Amino acid sequence: MGDRVLVSGTTATAPDGRIVGPGDAYRQTVRVLANIDRALRSLGSSLDHVVRTRIYVTELADFDAIARAFAARFRRVRPTATLVKVAGLIDPTMRVEIEAEAVDPLPPARPAAARQRVRPGRPADPRRPGGSVPRRPA
Repeated sequence: MGDRVLVSGTTATAPDGRIVGPGDAYRQTVRVLANIDRALRSLGSSLDHVVRTRIYVTELADFDAIARAFAARFRRVRPTATLVKVAGLIDPTMRVEIEAEAVDPLPPARPAAARQRVRPGRPADPRRPGGSVPRRPA
């Protein structure tokens, strides 16, 4: 399948740090998806490669608004999704936080630094997908 790209919890934060659409789940979801797309594009991927999302919401009543935003962005193929109601997010005006997982079918298009992950203290091994030499059991 190719390399995976994981985007951690993303919120409707504008470049200047303000929250977009306070209290508006649709506008926030649109912004969150744009932020995720920007993160993926910085690694040579995009929302077109997203296969799974985890959506954290503060109000279950926002489901329809969130679903509309997803339908507008993911027209042909929608990623699998898990929706979880949470007591609150870091900012009380936030209604939605989303994590995404993308599978890039063309891993060489991403920068080499993004593909090679080496654990601290372990030498790189180009023969292994994770990049680090396995340790022998003690």
